[in-house]
Amino acid sequence: MHFIKLNNLLVIALVSTSLLSSYAYPGFNFGWGGRNHGSRGGISYGLSPQFYQFSCPQANDIVMSVLEKAMAKTMRIAASLLRLHFHDCFVQGCDASILLDDSPAIVSEKNSGSNKNSVRGFEVIDEIKAKLEEACPQTVSCADILALAARGSTILSGGPNLELPLGRRDSRTASLIGSNNIPPPNATIQNLITFFKRQGLDEVDLVARSGAHTIGVARCATFKQRLYNQNGKNEADVSIERTFYFGLKTVCPRSGGDNNISPLDFGSPRMFDNTYFKFILQGRGLLNSDQVLLSGGVIKTQELVKKYAQDEAFFFQQFAMSMIKLGNLRPITGFNGQVRKNCRRVN
Repeated sequence: MHFIKLNNLLVIALVSTSLLSSYAYPGFNFGWGGRNHGSRGGISYGLSPQFYQFSCPQANDIVMSVLEKAMAKTMRIAASLLRLHFHDCFVQGCDASILLDDSPAIVSEKNSGSNKNSVRGFEVIDEIKAKLEEACPQTVSCADILALAARGSTILSGGPNLELPLGRRDSRTASLIGSNNIPPPNATIQNLITFFKRQGLDEVDLVARSGAHTIGVARCATFKQRLYNQNGKNEADVSIERTFYFGLKTVCPRSGGDNNISPLDFGSPRMFDNTYFKFILQGRGLLNSDQVLLSGGVIKTQELVKKYAQDEAFFFQQFAMSMIKLGNLRPITGFNGQVRKNCRRVN
C-alpha cells in the first residue's frame, strides 16, 4: 500500500515537473523546434495558447488597444492585417518573413508581384511591436504579432473569436520567389485548390478563408479583366450579375483607374458576416477568385458557399478553425529563428 502511494506521488511529481517546464518554455512539450509540419486537433506542435501566460500576459491587450485606434482611423486596416497574415503564411510558413525590408542580405517579399503596392498594415505592426518591446522586451515574436493582429481584426469587425496557438519565432530569411506563389485574384477554381493543397489546406479552408473578403476593398486592376476581357475576347465574364456589372464599370473604366477601389462585400463592407457568400450566390462576387467558388463547377466549394450563406454561425466556426490551420503552417519554434527587436530587420 505504501509503495503504491509513493508511486502515485512520484507520477504526480513527474507530471507537475512537465507542466512547469511547459510554462517556463511554453510549447516545448510538443517538440523542440525547427520548422514544424504537423498539427493535430488544430494545435501545431510547439505552439500553445498559453505561450505568453507568464512572460507577457498583457500581450493581447496591447495588440487590441493598438488595433482599436488604427481601425478608428482607417476601417479597412482590419482586412489589410488579415491579408498580411495570409500572405506571410503562404510563403515560408508563418514566420513574419513578409515584414522584412530590403537589406544587403534580404530581398524583401514586399517587392513581389503579389505584394508590391498591395499589402498594407506594416505601420500598425510596427506600433504593436514597439509597445510590446516596452512592456516585454524581446519576448513576443513578429510572427505571433501578425497572428494576433489577424485574430483581433476579425473580432473587432464582428467576427468569431478563437483560441490562438502561439509561440512562433521569426525567420532570418525572406523569399521573393515564394511570395509570387500566392493565389492571384484572377485564379480559376482549380488554381485555387492547387495553391491551397500545396500548403496542406483543403476546399473547406479555401472557401472559409475566402470569407475574409467580407471586409475590405479591392483595386480596379484586380477585377478589370472580368469586366472587359475575361477570356481574351474583349468580353465580360458572363457570371457577373448585370446590374452589378454596370455599377462596377463606373468605378473601373476600361482605360485607367487601376487604383480605384470597390468593396469586396458592398452590402456590409465593414462588418465581418456571411453577406459575402450571399452576394456570390447572386453573381456579385467582386474578384474572379470569389465568384469561381460557385461558378467553377466544383461541387464541394459550391455546397460550402451555399451553407455559409445560409448559416453564419457555421461559417464563423469553420473560419476560426481554418485560421488556426493557416497559423500552424510551418512555424519556427524552440531555439530556432529569433524574436526580432524590429520586425523590419533581422537582429
